[in-house]
Amino acid sequence: MSDFLDTLFNLNGKVAVIIGGTGELCGAMAEGLAKAGVTTVLVGRSLEKAQARITKIESAGGSAYFEQADLGSKASISELLARVVEKSGKVDILINGAGANSPTPFLEIPEDEYDRLFEINTKAVFLACQVFGAYFLDRGEGGSVINVGSMTGVLPLSRVFTYSATKAAVHNLSKNLAREWATEKIRVNTIVPGFFPAEQNRKVLTEDRVKQIMGHTPMKRFGEAQELVGATLLLASDTAGSFVTGVELLVDGGYAAMTI
Repeated sequence: MSDFLDTLFNLNGKVAVIIGGTGELCGAMAEGLAKAGVTTVLVGRSLEKAQARITKIESAGGSAYFEQADLGSKASISELLARVVEKSGKVDILINGAGANSPTPFLEIPEDEYDRLFEINTKAVFLACQVFGAYFLDRGEGGSVINVGSMTGVLPLSRVFTYSATKAAVHNLSKNLAREWATEKIRVNTIVPGFFPAEQNRKVLTEDRVKQIMGHTPMKRFGEAQELVGATLLLASDTAGSFVTGVELLVDGGYAAMTI
């Protein structure tokens, strides 16, 4: 049984670029990949935050390093890819997980806030998919793109209007690219966390909001970051996930299954 599972989820020697890897959720995903033998490249703004995660990964016998990039610049992302290929020889997996949120009421959303959230949540994914997608196509060995979506990209949620629109765009982009690249062995999927307390959403988790969420979550609890790891390994694996593309893989404690 162990040999079977090792073969099914064999990720040894793979290289993953995790954009947003210094955050709580993508950091846990990176840590899980590293434990599976993947060299993980954490892309973010804070070397200090990255170092804490890198230390955890290395202490468990994994391999990780930090890279910085301007995610709003295609040239900067291209330079990021070149640096990783120079250091690690290749890239097999791309995770797009950087994100920002805002609870501004709809009629009060300023244009600059709207533009900022689309820049971070949508344009950065679009550009990274262009750059790394072209690399995967040229390399000719396939690849896995995992875009981090949101429950609000599946079901409309109140108070996060712009965030919801940006994530719905990511879900749509992922399906389009899955169709576009399917014959090239490039799989594009969206992992959809339910409610996981994280840096970007703590400000909207008021007592009333938490009560509403729990009332709509059959498991009656928040998710824990490490609970995203299993789904990540499935989507990253060329064997276990070989026929999985274009999906929205919900990790939500049953939230999307709940009506009244």
